[in-house]
Amino acid sequence: MSTPTPRLSFREKFAYGLGDTASNFFFQAFNLFLFYYYTDVFGIPAVAVGTMMLFTRVLDAVTDPLMGILADRTNTRWGKFRPWILWGAVPYGLLGYLMFANPDLGDSGKLIYAYVTYSLMWLAYTVVNIPYSALMGVMSPSSEDRTSLSTYRFVCAFAAAFLIGGFTLPLKDFLGGDNPADGFRYTMAIFAVVSVALFLYTFSQTQERVQPPPQQDASLKKDFLGLLANRPWLVLFVAAFLTLTNVGVRNGAGIYYFKYCVGDEAKFSLFAMLGTLAFIGGALSTKLFTKFFSRRLLMIALTAANAVTMGAFYFVDPQNIVLLHVLNIIGTFLVGPTPAIVWSMYADTADYGEWKTKRRTTGLVFSAAVFAQKMGLAIGSAMMGWVLAYCGFVANTAQTPTAIGGIMVLFSLLPAVFALLSGLAIFFYPLDEPQVRQIELDLAARKLEPTTA
Repeated sequence: MSTPTPRLSFREKFAYGLGDTASNFFFQAFNLFLFYYYTDVFGIPAVAVGTMMLFTRVLDAVTDPLMGILADRTNTRWGKFRPWILWGAVPYGLLGYLMFANPDLGDSGKLIYAYVTYSLMWLAYTVVNIPYSALMGVMSPSSEDRTSLSTYRFVCAFAAAFLIGGFTLPLKDFLGGDNPADGFRYTMAIFAVVSVALFLYTFSQTQERVQPPPQQDASLKKDFLGLLANRPWLVLFVAAFLTLTNVGVRNGAGIYYFKYCVGDEAKFSLFAMLGTLAFIGGALSTKLFTKFFSRRLLMIALTAANAVTMGAFYFVDPQNIVLLHVLNIIGTFLVGPTPAIVWSMYADTADYGEWKTKRRTTGLVFSAAVFAQKMGLAIGSAMMGWVLAYCGFVANTAQTPTAIGGIMVLFSLLPAVFALLSGLAIFFYPLDEPQVRQIELDLAARKLEPTTA
């Protein structure tokens, strides 16, 4: 009979969560402001930015499974996944800063510089974030503990999002004065230092406890065949792609909506801050939600409800700021529990794969999921650039009614459609809570069985 699994301490959960705070100091800054920085500050045409983001993110996404495979085969005194956080922290911080360094180049030089720094930054992100994500799957064998750990992760992640959304523009204005390029550069330097420090703390305060079966060989073919036979993971893969396409479109369109539709980009900071606070409130309510409903049902219902609130923005007068805030707070609160839930479900699919095939490929499971997310972000970002160009958007000028309409679609209807499709995909997720618990018990029992030579 298996012995009870020791629960993770608050300190270790919080230390793990701070790793996603570190990631989001750049990730959220890129989602909210990078497209805007490239078009309105660095001076690159929107269609060129959209194409660049698609091209480089597709190439970057291909490296995710490779990183997962490499991490699964890493063996050090620190474990498989933690050492990559240590090794990648400084390059991550440095490259994030260089993206906003704003060198004095011509039009072609600026585009080349953007391609190079953007590509290298996402490579550094892969080196750190793939092992970081997989680490959650090996810190505890308990699905309940991993759901709690995932909650800490996303509360900490969106605490960073709160800071980024609320303080990036004011900090940019304070540090740069009338020069937005200087403001962005100095702001990102601060974010870089904080990110590196937080990653190092995560590395030092976490442990890896779940090991692959001792008889498992290093066959790549078996790993990929097992992943493709993992139906729960395949469903989450599709849902992740659709969700992040939604995120890529809507987050990038936010500042354009406030600058050109509302007519005051400064109001975006409060909008982002209140939305993020509501999101954190939703994330903190994850345990309450899961106490009464299954995770699968919650993912379907909450995703669909968020889609409705996003779509409603299209029909609201942009000058009705109060109603904009109300819709934003409701939608972000409802979607708050979903990241914690879905990442705990990814860990369950790693357990399911081991249970079914007797092979554990935690790194590959999580990295291939991030691959789907990055592809979604790439498509979403590219769509934004193409739609803006198609509608006749010209940076830093009064927009035509067609361009205004395009921005409103990007901020509301288009992401709502992708969110609804994501909820539909989760409908086909086959694991329920009793089956997950049985898989945990079976895997624990296997570890007590004597191994054969």
